[in-house]
Amino acid sequence: MIPVTVTIGKTEWTTSLWPKDGGYVVPLKDRIREAEEIALGDTVSVRLFVDV
Repeated sequence: MIPVTVTIGKTEWTTSLWPKDGGYVVPLKDRIREAEEIALGDTVSVRLFVDV
């Protein structure tokens, strides 16, 4: 796990990147998907800051 701060649209939160299949996954909670009106299959811009 890699601790990060994530921003999508106007929503910012802290989480961790999870390794998967040679890449990483950013978990999205329902409250974030609802706030930013993100549906399954949507492409979104994500800003990541690694918390070191």
